[in-house]
Formats: sequence, structure tokens, C-alpha cells
Amino acid sequence: MKITVKLFAGFRENRFKVAERELADGCTIAGVLSDLGISEPELGVALINGRHVTLDQVLSDGETVSLFPKVGGG
Repeated sequence: MKITVKLFAGFRENRFKVAERELADGCTIAGVLSDLGISEPELGVALINGRHVTLDQVLSDGETVSLFPKVGGG
């Protein structure tokens, strides 16, 4: 299946801003993170088509995944 992945902030470093990815059917958000070399603790928010989802959410063909890192500050 094909999905669109959008990365934000620090996740873009040495990666991309927006890309189409070909993934196996049944892939989850955790699988996308693994494919991109992003550890689960680094993830702040994951969205599918603009809706907040958990790491075990299964993706469907044509969906858009947006990944935001945790934000630090002080």
C-alpha cells in the first residue's frame, strides 16, 4: 500500500519533509517509525489524516501520516 508520510521539526534532519512510502498491508505507526529509524520514545504525536492515533494503529492505503517529535524547552 502507498501512504504519505509528513515529518516535522527534528524528524526532518537527514530525512525528508514529505514522501510517499510503499508499505506492507497491516503496517502500523510503530512500523513506520521503525522503517524511518525513529525510536518510539522520540515520538510526541502521530496523526493519520489529521486525527491523533496510537502506535498500534493499522494504516490503510492512501492515508497521510504526520509525525511530530517530543518538544523540549524551559
